[in-house]
Amino acid sequence: MTNLTDRHRGSLSERAVATARQVLDGQRGGVRAYAVFAGPAVIASIAYMDPGNFATNIQAGAKYGYSLLWVVLLANLIAMLLQALSAKLGIVTGRNLAELCRDHFPQPIVWVMWIVSEIAAMATDLAEFLGGAIGLSLLFQMPLVAGMGVTAVVTYGLLMSERFGFRPLELIIGAMVSLIGLCYLAELFIVPVDWASAAFHSFTPQIADAEALLLSVGIIGATVMPHAVYLHSGLTQARMPVRNDDERRKVLRFSNQEVIVALAIAGLINMAMVMMASGAFHAGHPEVAEIQTAYHTLTPLLGVGAAGVFLLSLIASGVSSSTVGTMAGQMIMQGFVGFRIPVWVRRLVTMVPAFVVVAIGVNATSALVVSQVVLSIALPLPMIALIIFTGRRDIMGAFVNGRLTRIAALVGTAVVLLLNIFLIVQTLGISLPGLSAVH
Repeated sequence: MTNLTDRHRGSLSERAVATARQVLDGQRGGVRAYAVFAGPAVIASIAYMDPGNFATNIQAGAKYGYSLLWVVLLANLIAMLLQALSAKLGIVTGRNLAELCRDHFPQPIVWVMWIVSEIAAMATDLAEFLGGAIGLSLLFQMPLVAGMGVTAVVTYGLLMSERFGFRPLELIIGAMVSLIGLCYLAELFIVPVDWASAAFHSFTPQIADAEALLLSVGIIGATVMPHAVYLHSGLTQARMPVRNDDERRKVLRFSNQEVIVALAIAGLINMAMVMMASGAFHAGHPEVAEIQTAYHTLTPLLGVGAAGVFLLSLIASGVSSSTVGTMAGQMIMQGFVGFRIPVWVRRLVTMVPAFVVVAIGVNATSALVVSQVVLSIALPLPMIALIIFTGRRDIMGAFVNGRLTRIAALVGTAVVLLLNIFLIVQTLGISLPGLSAVH
């Protein structure tokens, strides 16, 4: 019995592991028992509901109505596949993606991957930290710097819950996801929605013009986050100890089911964001493109209640995604180089760039956009590594990717990488044939 187990004897985490063992042994069943396997995908799903998604989805709905809902759906399907593969890697090997990169790739490549991944984790957390701060500053009429301070304290407090095992933080993040979902469910009752048109555009690919194409690239290219691809394998690698391949198959089945449910909820929330922006802004305010503008426009249009619910969901998104981003950065560092740093140091490293951005007067939304470009540059490495490892029989054994999975993963990766390249090129101001209309 390890010191860690002794410390958490009788805790939520300890009881979750005991219940999972009974399920795997065939001694327990039912929804409540199976629920102990849920958690990793819920945490990873926060990456798909971060403040960067808020800004992109608001712009898509305001300018193009429901016509880009199919892009959100496509992005979510690709995300489901990649997160399922990441979870499988951790369950089958007992190692996370960063650790496997360190073990199997040449050292120069490992160092490059680590540096790029660290920059991506910082860029991710910068955007999420700013999102929470923007929400707090708008809701409570406080300076943005003060909102950043509150966000920093709250996220640090959430990270401290890890001292009590994995389960408390999973439940807290799950509650945050539920809050965001309830907020957007409420918005759909407040905002007028053309449900027939929304359903039609969810399954009908349509690009109105070159600017819509660029925005579609932004939705897909910034949806699959590098840190989420790394993190999911780390969350599953030793969460529920398994003794043989039969138990691995059971845990993997539960994991796949959780990925589908958690990311389906994340996808529906993103679609609800687009629908809210379409119903509120498309007819009279298609120029709305920033979080602050959306809030100030919502208030006179639909009342303080709608604007308040919007900010509440933004704060929950910023705080929870900032917490998860710090977790991912810690896991990436430990996996690539084999050592940890205190959480408060990690939190400080992420906070400083955000305070510098605000102090020098950079527009917060512009900072969010730049952070998404950084993520686009960093994304290919973990995606390609994930496909390589899950496709190697010497690593995965009987759980190696089948032919259909390999094809789907390669197609999904190719789509995301091509669109990320397109996004980077356009952001750098390089003109491409047929896209001169993009401004």
